[in-house]
Amino acid sequence: MRLRRLSSFLSLLGLAMLPAAVQADQAAAAACAAKLSKEGQMLYEKAAPTVSPSNNIKDALTAVARPLVMNGAMSRAVARDAAEAAGECMKLAN
Repeated sequence: MRLRRLSSFLSLLGLAMLPAAVQADQAAAAACAAKLSKEGQMLYEKAAPTVSPSNNIKDALTAVARPLVMNGAMSRAVARDAAEAAGECMKLAN
């Protein structure tokens, strides 16, 4: 019986600490993004809010970067480098 109570307590403690861990991850991601090139920051800012279980990081970044490359606003090489760097920062938040 004591073991069950202890187990329940530890589970609740872990759940209570979850928001702090999520905040820390968001802070780490934001700190990482602040160090990106201006192109990387732009891709991060536009793609990060769209990441979900049905839309992974690569898909989100591709959806943002592809139109910029197609209309000539960003070269393919710059977009690739910026997206790779932004993706590393986005991994910290997810």
